[in-house]
Amino acid sequence: MTEIWVVSANDRRARILRTDSRTGPLTEIADLVHPIARMKESEFVTDRPGRSFDSLGKGRHAMSSQVDAKRQEEIRFAKEVIDRLEQGRTSGAFERLAVVASPAFLGHLRDTMSAALRTKVVLELDKDYTALPADELRALLPERL
Repeated sequence: MTEIWVVSANDRRARILRTDSRTGPLTEIADLVHPIARMKESEFVTDRPGRSFDSLGKGRHAMSSQVDAKRQEEIRFAKEVIDRLEQGRTSGAFERLAVVASPAFLGHLRDTMSAALRTKVVLELDKDYTALPADELRALLPERL
């Protein structure tokens, strides 16, 4: 029997579902929620940007960060999702993995995924289906996973 996991994710929520067959129904096994994604950046970033002197003259200006805090939180949540999938892979909980995620979050997942986990991926779909019930999600996936 082939165990297949499907992860349906965006920057706010990741659902992990499973099926025992390539054509079977999906059952949810985990629901990871990232509440910070719903907040405005000003609500979870308390510090103002640092200040620096101009290279010429007496002026000062605010320094900016390479990655904004909101995007950094998305990356952190992607790592949390991948950690959960890695636990399943190392314990042998699944043989195949389908990844369905919003386009930007799919990129974060790809960047974080290990080579060993990447070998388990049989389908990548850049759609945000996190709000759909399991049976509706299954209907949108290929007939055989």
